[in-house]
Amino acid sequence: MPVPAILRNLSLPVIGSPLFIISHPRLVIEQCKAGIVGSMPALNARPASQLDEWLAEITEALAAHDNAYPDRPAAPFAINQIVHKSNDRLEHDLAVCEKYKVPLIITSLGARTDVNDAVHGWGGIVLHDVINNRFASKAVEKGADGLIAVAAGAGGHAGTTNPFALVQEIREWFDGPLALSGSIATGRAILAAQTMGADFAYIGSAFIATEEARAIEGYKKMIVESSSQDIVYSSLFTGVHGNYLRGSIVNAGMDPDKLPESDPSAMNFGGSRKAWKDIWGSGQGIGLIKQVVPARALVQRLCTEYGEALQRLAERNRLASAASLVGEHGFAAVS
Repeated sequence: MPVPAILRNLSLPVIGSPLFIISHPRLVIEQCKAGIVGSMPALNARPASQLDEWLAEITEALAAHDNAYPDRPAAPFAINQIVHKSNDRLEHDLAVCEKYKVPLIITSLGARTDVNDAVHGWGGIVLHDVINNRFASKAVEKGADGLIAVAAGAGGHAGTTNPFALVQEIREWFDGPLALSGSIATGRAILAAQTMGADFAYIGSAFIATEEARAIEGYKKMIVESSSQDIVYSSLFTGVHGNYLRGSIVNAGMDPDKLPESDPSAMNFGGSRKAWKDIWGSGQGIGLIKQVVPARALVQRLCTEYGEALQRLAERNRLASAASLVGEHGFAAVS
């Protein structure tokens, strides 16, 4: 199954992941203008009526950009929908997405045939995020067009499976669009994701430390100053296991090494977001995030690093080809 045409002309094979509370039109628009897929959760728009205003803002801004720069049109944008039963806004938010013919929908916390059918009805594409191969299979059976493999080390709701294992298990049976999430914050890591078998890198935490992100300065500062050792994996805050900044848990008066487990039946993604608003999600890849920059500057850095990584790979392939002329087994023949 080929990558959909709408995703073939990105400046970089990257999807900016939807960041709870943090992603909003300004960030999405800048991501898309820079040539990567920008996204945000529908639930970030509060009250629900604000979603209509935000989608109007995004579509109008991207259309204006395309008219001004027809030779480098903006990338498509995506809206994340939580399809768990606790989200009592889902029907409303899907109707608003249909009004604006949102090109990409990212579904989370359950796969539903009715949601996929609704998106396909207006010509949209569904990417479903999964933490293991079993969930991946169920998502495709229910009509998802593509998958987002949320591996160990990813920010927010993440699994525990190594990205090598998760991608290779999915690729044994699925040849459709596949994005990889988990500790990706450099151009080298983007290329590594593709080398493993993914089509796209799914990047979130790096975009928290951008000027356009709707995160408070303390959150951005903690991202810049933290590393993989500062990430805590817990189910306490939403009922689903996820990765969070140790410092934010300490600031909330809790011991990050002695957090209780949460009852999954208590999940409430459609309700108040205030209870744990100062517990900050992040992935393990933040060690190389050194400063807060504009989103476009971050994408440009990733593009430069990606190009350099491609050049190094080409050089290594050239050397390997030369070595194969000396020994039948390539480098294995070199002492």
